[in-house]
Amino acid sequence: MPHSTNKELVFGIMVGTAGISLLALWYHKVWKPRPTMNSPKFLSLGNTFNSVTLQDETHSDKETATIFQRRQLQILEKLNELLTNMEELKEEIRFLKETIPKLEEYIQDELGGKITVHKISPQHRARKRKLPTIQTATSNSSEEAESEGGYITANTDTEEQSFPVPKPFNTHIEELKLDVLLQKADHLRVNESGKMESFELLCDHKEKFRDEIEFMWRFARAYGDMCELSTNAEEKKHYANIGKTLGERAITRAPLNGYCHLWYAVLCGCVSEFEGLQNKINYGHHFKEHLEVAIRLLPEEPFLYYLKGRYCYTISKLSWIEKKMAATLFGKIPSSTVQEALYNFLKAEELQPGFSLSNYMHLAKCYVDLGESQDAWKFCNLALLLPVVTKEDKEAHKELKKIISSLKR
Repeated sequence: MPHSTNKELVFGIMVGTAGISLLALWYHKVWKPRPTMNSPKFLSLGNTFNSVTLQDETHSDKETATIFQRRQLQILEKLNELLTNMEELKEEIRFLKETIPKLEEYIQDELGGKITVHKISPQHRARKRKLPTIQTATSNSSEEAESEGGYITANTDTEEQSFPVPKPFNTHIEELKLDVLLQKADHLRVNESGKMESFELLCDHKEKFRDEIEFMWRFARAYGDMCELSTNAEEKKHYANIGKTLGERAITRAPLNGYCHLWYAVLCGCVSEFEGLQNKINYGHHFKEHLEVAIRLLPEEPFLYYLKGRYCYTISKLSWIEKKMAATLFGKIPSSTVQEALYNFLKAEELQPGFSLSNYMHLAKCYVDLGESQDAWKFCNLALLLPVVTKEDKEAHKELKKIISSLKR
């Protein structure tokens, strides 16, 4: 489902919810023998929207308003869950469309007496290692992270024995010194297969270096990579939860290490994808908080400014009703502008020219929004010069085509 369609649906849902609440309020006011409520004051949308009070009302009126607000929250949570389920269903349908054409060939091979040897991809092997614990990813994420981080639990041996699959990249584990291991893990992360290999490499050495800070935040980062690469919602949730727990441990051990805060912030963003509306907003606060800490500790890291730019751009694009509804239900939410997002994207480019295709694409987006088409064209052309390597690059390239089409009109 396109992002714009999602926003329209959410907008309609919010308006519908407000309408239902007003109808219920009218019903209680007209038909129930209760004290009347000052509707104009309750529904005031003036400058004091975020500090609405119900002065001079009876205790019963306040309880009624609280009940309405709680019911609004419950409805929004259910609708958010529905949208998530729709996205998962769409992904499953896409998978079936890709698989069915290959079914005939497979059946022919089987009927012909051929034994087809299917290569198991590294990503699939990595998934297999996690599947026994996926069903309790949320409730047991801490215990799973202990196992993955080297703190053995009762399930660890069982997990390994359930799937006796050979190591995808190494027939035997090569013992590496810490500095060599970290350097190799960093250099492997140039593409998707390299990120999976880096993950396996760190898994191989988790027992030996589990208490080393530089290892800990890289291991959390590796779980973030696997969350990004996985196409299965349950697996993504599993990787995200374990990675976030590992990130929390790293921050506890080294609160002044900027990379610990950086990857904890990223994994909070990953986990928020599988949470309800209220938790999404809470994780958004965590993301912003730890991103700011990381920027103070690592002021020359371009990735941090790219992330902040994306955060600011997303906040700037929230509709008025989305902001007001969130503020009414959960308190004040952060505000931002396209100009602030642009500043951060430009900062990333200044620190590392050609930082990423996605950064160029977002720069073009900002200039389109600001009506500066000449600068938008400039960054579109720069983006086209970069290779399309990662999943993020592919998504950015698709968005870039849309921007170029709009600029040609």
